[in-house]
Amino acid sequence: MVYASGIRLPCVPHLYKSSAPSGFNGDRRSTSLSFLLKKDSFSRKIFAGKSSKEFDASPLIITASEKVLVPGSQSDDPSAVTDQLETPETVSEDIEVRNGIESLQMEDNENVEIEDHGPVTLQGKVSSEKSEVKREVGPRSIPPPGAGQNIYEIDPNLLGHRQHLDYRYGRYKQMCEDIDKYEGGLAAFSRGYEKFGFIRSDTGITYREWAPGAKSASLIGDFNNWNPNADIMTQNEFGVWEIFLPNNADGSPPIPHGSRVKIHMDTPSGIKDSIPAWIKFSVQAPGEIPYNGIYYDPPEEEKYVFQHPQPKKPKSLRIYEAHVGMSSTEPIINTYANFRDDVLPRIKRLGYNAVQIMAVQEHSYYASFGYHVTNFFAPSSRCGTPDDLKSLIDKAHELGLLVLMDIVHSHASNNVLDGLNMFDGTDGHYFHSGSRGYHWMWDSRLFNYGSWEVLRFLLSNARWWLEEYKFDGFRFDGVTSMMYTHHGLQVAFTGNYSEYFGFATDVDAVVYLMLVNDMIHGLYPEAVSIGEDVSGMPTFCIPVQDGGVGFDYRLQMAIADKWIELLKKRDEDWKMGAIVHTMTNRRWLEKCVAYAESHDQALVGDKTIAFWLMDKDMYDFMALDRPSTPRIDRGIALHKMIRLVTMGLGGEAYLNFMGNEFGHPEWIDFPRGDQRLPNGQFVPGNNFSYDKCRRRFDLGDADYLRYRGMQEFDRAMQHLEEKYG
Repeated sequence: MVYASGIRLPCVPHLYKSSAPSGFNGDRRSTSLSFLLKKDSFSRKIFAGKSSKEFDASPLIITASEKVLVPGSQSDDPSAVTDQLETPETVSEDIEVRNGIESLQMEDNENVEIEDHGPVTLQGKVSSEKSEVKREVGPRSIPPPGAGQNIYEIDPNLLGHRQHLDYRYGRYKQMCEDIDKYEGGLAAFSRGYEKFGFIRSDTGITYREWAPGAKSASLIGDFNNWNPNADIMTQNEFGVWEIFLPNNADGSPPIPHGSRVKIHMDTPSGIKDSIPAWIKFSVQAPGEIPYNGIYYDPPEEEKYVFQHPQPKKPKSLRIYEAHVGMSSTEPIINTYANFRDDVLPRIKRLGYNAVQIMAVQEHSYYASFGYHVTNFFAPSSRCGTPDDLKSLIDKAHELGLLVLMDIVHSHASNNVLDGLNMFDGTDGHYFHSGSRGYHWMWDSRLFNYGSWEVLRFLLSNARWWLEEYKFDGFRFDGVTSMMYTHHGLQVAFTGNYSEYFGFATDVDAVVYLMLVNDMIHGLYPEAVSIGEDVSGMPTFCIPVQDGGVGFDYRLQMAIADKWIELLKKRDEDWKMGAIVHTMTNRRWLEKCVAYAESHDQALVGDKTIAFWLMDKDMYDFMALDRPSTPRIDRGIALHKMIRLVTMGLGGEAYLNFMGNEFGHPEWIDFPRGDQRLPNGQFVPGNNFSYDKCRRRFDLGDADYLRYRGMQEFDRAMQHLEEKYG
């Protein structure tokens, strides 16, 4: 997301939404699931698969790319747990405890076996000499809270705010104790996906949903012809609705794989049909606006099986920030499979050792860049199926690349029909009620991090992506907005410690960040945790046991702002001392990810560094067989040097947004239509064009263009760092 001078700006003008108004409640009984069964059901423009093979109609859900997935062997079943209902006798006054389901009684120490299924080809077919080798990994455990006092030795300036910091750490310790007492530990608490949503067993399917505001609820979908009276749910004292559907007489599951499903509720706001909050896949049907939840449970032989171990965390990260949908050279929405086959080898060849993928979580509004999430546990269906995404990640691991996910826990889409907003008909379900639960600049909802079930939902969400999809870590978006009740809006942080530790700090949110970093680093020691914070919060990258927030890295956002500031000045006004100060101005023992520009600077309304430097000359003077101009010569030289200086001085890790390594011309403009704003202002669209929503990798590969030299310089820079550190 975009920040400027402490003010966070919307990443894309909110010109339209892909969801219908809240009152829409169409009858879908006549549509059935046929749109999931036909090859031509999905727009070819959207899924742009490269294969011309005949489609096998047997699977209920097609792969978006039509490419062959690895035929899966039996995957591990979820750990069996003993259902033991525990009712808390006492509840801390500082938190809202809603123990709505049986506590998961598991040991915090988890012995994990990783199966090596042998080599895999580019197409994902298993070698005929496949062998299963199990690697025993030591026990994974979440360490108990420490004393939280080392921060004062690391930064004595914090002593002046000890009361606030000790209170913060006390809240964290109390939360850990409550989770241990009522849920059996953070390791169990973060596995809510094994209890909520759709849970398959040998005898049938159980569906659970936390919706305390609903007066009645039933499960509807293709499987029961959308009949709200067919499968009535029951509610327990904690506001959790539940239903068990036994297998059919022939032993088949009661809900076929690929069926559309929703929960039908009578709420304080009226009757509404919602996508289950824990849904694992959702799809926008042709001709419809709101998304549909999909019961995604393919047969074992169709599930993707990971073949390659996850790489170890490198000493220095070189991150290639990417958006799968816009990663094609063609004006289309690209697929996970095409990204796997075409873009991942490019990233490896360029010398990067990690790929950070944006817009993974499902979002109905494409132009939100993935930051207005509607379905938190579902990968975006625009680019393919969950198994397509797993295949992409496995291929990255084969190439030795870490895969980081740009995860959004700072806010959620305000869509009512296909998102979490007003899920049970109340304003304060997952979010703060009233103005505190609404982000006026982003037009989105803000989570209540003091709610027990919100903590379960978000912690389980982070673990789900690490466990199910084998992501190697996260870049947490919008952390500044989380940590302060003013959300960093219209606030210029000067570095005064009073700005960080006071009544404007959302302690509940900071405690959540401490808990999620505890979970990540305890259960997945090789995972990477990066936070997007523009405020410069002290202790941000100090371990939780020492009293810190627990991130591994902070995004060094001031560097990009500094370069833009300089590019607006005359060359003779550039001050080397100011440049060096900005590059090296970071807290002791807190690692930073440096970047000259990210996706923020590539958006319409802004300019990339290359465009700041060379402007319209890029259109006419980048061919090697034509004369150059002083602006082109200066621009190419400075484009290289800005990156070299940033990588050398800016931090302990480096990031580049895809295409910027060769000075990608123009900007990113998502497809959009005309709109008239409430104030009467007319905002022209681009006729829903994808022309500016793609990456012209062909320019960087063309040996007759000057872009090639810029790309080769970036490649040499990455390999130089790899060799010499």
